[in-house]
Amino acid sequence: MIYRPHLYLVNGLVCESHAKQMLVRQAMGAAMPLAGVGCAIGREMIERVAAARGGLPFDPTSLVEDYELGLAISAAGGRAKFARVRSQRGGVIAVRAFFPATLDAAVRQKARWMTGIALAGWDRIGWGRWYDLGDHWMRMRDRRAPLAMLVLSAAYIALIAWGLSLGVHALAGTRPPSPGALTQAMLTLTALLLAWRIVVRMAFVANAYGAVEAVLSVPRMVVGNIVAILAARRALTRYVASLNGGGALRWDKTRHHFPDEKTIATSRRA
Repeated sequence: MIYRPHLYLVNGLVCESHAKQMLVRQAMGAAMPLAGVGCAIGREMIERVAAARGGLPFDPTSLVEDYELGLAISAAGGRAKFARVRSQRGGVIAVRAFFPATLDAAVRQKARWMTGIALAGWDRIGWGRWYDLGDHWMRMRDRRAPLAMLVLSAAYIALIAWGLSLGVHALAGTRPPSPGALTQAMLTLTALLLAWRIVVRMAFVANAYGAVEAVLSVPRMVVGNIVAILAARRALTRYVASLNGGGALRWDKTRHHFPDEKTIATSRRA
């Protein structure tokens, strides 16, 4: 069953991840995280994982059990394949769902992923086989989110401060100081890298959703960054509190939105 999500909820990050990052991860032979839906596990492998966990194939104490299960399968000698297959109509065969539509719900969902993968996951599952450099690299990418959000927050603060500074200079009738040659070169390089990043995101979104959604993916990057920054604050706060108090991290259940039959029928005709 495939239906169109709300236009403002199309996740460009997921488009790019599924069309590029997961395939690269697979090619490198790194452990493949699973999703809660759209995955299949061989019975023999799930029994092997259950035996290693005292009879429980799924860990109820994990905030991101599906992610950790994929890594556990790799540790047990299993192999995973990310199946990216297109239908006869040309669309990618996938399980699609609505991301939380409110800011609070989106932040809670993102914070749970960030806590479970980047913070608590480090404590729970470590880094895997020491000689598997590809797996180490991918786990490092998975866990870079809190640090990335600190850098991103600093960048947004600097951007706002720069705009305020230009405004004050304009009101005062003064000329702002010119950046030095090195600073100007770094700003130019950063702008070029940002432009390249936007083009890549747009290309992957266009491949999955079309040109209109590709254009809309640009302002959504800002919205996604705001959600991620707020989620990082929540994740770090909850994680530090769990370390100080020694209590278990609480699961924030995602409230999914399911389309009605009319929405599904309209999408099928589109």
